[in-house]
Amino acid sequence: MHGDATMIGLTTVDGVAFRDLNRNGVLDPFEDPRLPVEERVDDLLPRLDVLELVGLMFHTVIEAGADGELLEGPGQISKSGAREVVLGKHLTHFNVHALRDATTAARWSNRLQELACEAPHAIPVTISTDPRHSAAQNAGTSWASTFFSRWPDPMGLAALGDVDLVRQFFQVVRREYVAVGIRAALHPTADLATEPRWARQRETLGADADFVARCMAVAVTALQGDRLGPDSVSATTKHFPGAGPQAGGEDAHFPYGRDQVYPGGRFEEHLRPFEAAIKAGTAAIMPYYGRPVGLVLDGEPVEEVGFAYNRGLVTGLLRGRLAYDGVILSDWELVNDNKVGDQVLPARAWGVEHLDAKHRMLLLLDAGVDQFGGEECTDLLLQLVSQGLVGRSRLEESARRLLRVKFELGLFDNPFVDEDNAPDNVAQPSDVELGWRTQARSVVVCTNDGVLPMASGKAPKVYLEGCVEHALPPGCVPVTNPEEADVALVRLAAPFEHRDDLFLEAQFHQGSLEFAPGLAHRLGRIAAHCPLVVDVAADRPAVCTPLVGVVSALTVSFGVEDSAWVAAITGKVAPEGRLPVQFPSSMDEVRSSREDVSGDTPHPLFTIGHGLRLSTDPGNGPPS
Repeated sequence: MHGDATMIGLTTVDGVAFRDLNRNGVLDPFEDPRLPVEERVDDLLPRLDVLELVGLMFHTVIEAGADGELLEGPGQISKSGAREVVLGKHLTHFNVHALRDATTAARWSNRLQELACEAPHAIPVTISTDPRHSAAQNAGTSWASTFFSRWPDPMGLAALGDVDLVRQFFQVVRREYVAVGIRAALHPTADLATEPRWARQRETLGADADFVARCMAVAVTALQGDRLGPDSVSATTKHFPGAGPQAGGEDAHFPYGRDQVYPGGRFEEHLRPFEAAIKAGTAAIMPYYGRPVGLVLDGEPVEEVGFAYNRGLVTGLLRGRLAYDGVILSDWELVNDNKVGDQVLPARAWGVEHLDAKHRMLLLLDAGVDQFGGEECTDLLLQLVSQGLVGRSRLEESARRLLRVKFELGLFDNPFVDEDNAPDNVAQPSDVELGWRTQARSVVVCTNDGVLPMASGKAPKVYLEGCVEHALPPGCVPVTNPEEADVALVRLAAPFEHRDDLFLEAQFHQGSLEFAPGLAHRLGRIAAHCPLVVDVAADRPAVCTPLVGVVSALTVSFGVEDSAWVAAITGKVAPEGRLPVQFPSSMDEVRSSREDVSGDTPHPLFTIGHGLRLSTDPGNGPPS
């Protein structure tokens, strides 16, 4: 299948070419590409039966076959086969997981759209994805880039502080998504990284509310254009009203992380990036799982229930004060527990755990949610309709918003992509080069006693840990023992406490930011033989205090491949990064800091904005 609407029944009536979606031989208004979107929605809504309206309100996970085939039956993550969810449950929004390459991704997208053509009104599918353009992966929040261009984590973009570069990045994301049929981004992330322990900081653009707000404006526009169209990707800005201030830094995916707190009174600061995204026209907004604890707005205490359940915040604040009329998509699995293999992740019904699934769904609808993320329990909503607890008008209210986006994206007129050209439209050489160079530029040099930039022209012998040999430039000779080396290069993952009881828990790096106590001693033994350069690959801050007295140079990177890091420390690409978050000096200071306040430890090892320049800044250890 190629990008030609004639292959699915293009019909011409009175000189107008259109897709006869309901196969009646008539050019109905909803099929007429000449009409305004609202007229097309107005015509389609009353034609839909309750099954179709209900199906629009669910957005579930789906898996693609290795060769682009549709999978029938449950997968490792997906609950049902493609035919069951598309034709049985009438779902038309799907969050795709692993994809092998551009051709198979495009082939799978087209096959899913072909399947949707068998439905009564052939409502096209909207394929969504979590972020896919960095080297890191968390099956619950993001996918490592395999066939797209590869960039640093958003935190790495924040380290460069360049809003125009953020624009360029999201323009590349849009082009590459559209090429393979992905038309909805479950990002950008507007959260502020104010709590050092929080596991999802790598997805953020740092802790500066003004900078993140500017980035949200350009990200939404880069993905969508000035308005949604056939070359757009709809943006889902998340996680309203700001997921950063998690109590104790624990993540709200898990029961022990259900609470969000505002001891510094900074709620409005966390809200600011969402206001910018709304002004830019974001097609969707996703509330987070957490429940606000002790939050008071306009003199009134806010109900302590999860954000998507919270009518005061969804209908009152988001719909009311912020005048947002786009789609509100809940985060994943708020209604039912998620069971995968022998593990379970309880429904994130924080504050309403005592309610059954039926009453949870009613509460979400009453709060103002349009779509249930990660769910496909259409039978439950149909039951609520049959019992008279949810009326058709409520279904149409949300369906109108969801259909509007599909029409604006041009999916009703042609949902197919060109499979043959898909590989040529992703990972284009200029994008790959820009992504790799951006990785290298984003490296932050925290300390340097003069060993950097590392000379490679004198055939140095290099001892490596955590870095692949083929990343070294020509002339470097890898050796197996520090005693033989002229310099040692060691890359470390930022520390975390391993947890693996609940589903997805192992993917989230939580808990203490301290390295194991023996690490500095072991590194000291290496440094006794040769200069030691250490990089901390940071998905969140780390307490690097024990390292600075041992190393000759310390760098911090955010989603940077080995080759790009080596390019930075050898000066092939000048490292320009500055820390977008504070690096604390101790866990005692972290524990005493306020979760909603940026840079709140009193004696940080490295302040926000710290970063040395190799060409002019030899450095002499951590700042005072």
